[in-house]
Amino acid sequence: MTLTNTTKAVLLLVLCTFFWGSTFPIGKNALDEVHALTLVFWRFAIAASCLAVYIKLIRSPKILLTTKQWLWVFAVSAVGVGGLNLGLFTGLAYTSATNGSLIMALSPLMTSLIASIAHRALPSKAQCFSLLVSLSGVLLVITNGNLDTLINLQINHGDKLIFSGMIAWSLYTYFSQGISKWLPVVPYTLIGMISGAVVIGSMCLLTPEVHPLKELWNSSIIGITEVVYIGLFGTVAGYLLWLDGIRQLGSATASLFFNFVPIFAMLTSFILGQSVTSLQLVGVAIVIAGLVLPKLVTLKKSVAISS
Repeated sequence: MTLTNTTKAVLLLVLCTFFWGSTFPIGKNALDEVHALTLVFWRFAIAASCLAVYIKLIRSPKILLTTKQWLWVFAVSAVGVGGLNLGLFTGLAYTSATNGSLIMALSPLMTSLIASIAHRALPSKAQCFSLLVSLSGVLLVITNGNLDTLINLQINHGDKLIFSGMIAWSLYTYFSQGISKWLPVVPYTLIGMISGAVVIGSMCLLTPEVHPLKELWNSSIIGITEVVYIGLFGTVAGYLLWLDGIRQLGSATASLFFNFVPIFAMLTSFILGQSVTSLQLVGVAIVIAGLVLPKLVTLKKSVAISS
């Protein structure tokens, strides 16, 4: 049986979200052997090396930018890519992988709100509905259903760090829309990985207890495998599969698959023996409902108009 291009794109996007979702629990396991800064540094170093080889193989044309453009690209990349990973992996040391993936699932909605603010336009009813429902699901999980915790805003420190990383990624996504008009996506991603490696590498040098090379060398085979997996599959493979899915199906359709990330994070957590509570299951369902329902309504209207 021959698969159509659309079917292949769908399967590859599901595989992409599996790579991204599994990064949360695998990253949490890796933090038992290496410092969060060490993990992020090696993630960027591995990803940058692989992307550099990939660009060489496809013989990508030379990028010609002005000095102002280069500075802007590096600034946005450092804040977005570096800020995301710093918040994510330092946060995972204090909270569960499922919580982290649920908070990151708010990124598309946060990006839409940032765009609304930048354009001085009120968010649509669908965006407001998605935000309120998805936030309800996230709050249910990170407060463990405790009303007193919600009232007193006693949210886990790790959840706050990951939320900060999510904001950084949302800003990166918004500003990248303009950058992508004059810089191809793959070279831009390579610049992001290099920028992240430089930022995190500098922080490693300024943190006496962090020794990236020594920590990785002293890690177990499993620990090293987890670090390589995050850099190779959770970063390079996932991103390239995502780009292919967008090219085949369009960004609007491809973005729907992002909703699989918390599901795969939860399933991988369960397989690795990390606890998954019934509240987290309910939270996943609520977040996905908040993200998907408005899109389904829009799709239904489009079908009705076209018919």
